[in-house]
Amino acid sequence: MGFMIKGGITMEKDEKYLKAKRRVQNLKAFYLHLTVYILVNIMLFVINLSSDAGNWWFLYPLGGWGIGLLVHGITTFAYGFFGSDWEQKKINQYMEKDK
Repeated sequence: MGFMIKGGITMEKDEKYLKAKRRVQNLKAFYLHLTVYILVNIMLFVINLSSDAGNWWFLYPLGGWGIGLLVHGITTFAYGFFGSDWEQKKINQYMEKDK
């Protein structure tokens, strides 16, 4: 059973399509997160520079939020270790164990 997408292309609604769509959504969310991180930290830097140039407090939110962004990036781009092959192997392993 297929469904129509833009341009009249018929595509099978299967697991590969749904996984690819989920990956694209995750990638889009990561790039949005990265953009907000950059813009907010530029703003914090400017505020820090204009208010108290001797005390670099903007580094604390930059570092803390940077750790969160790093984790988000790892989970978004870590297809090699925690990719679909790994997921399938774990599913098969648990299914065999439960027999």
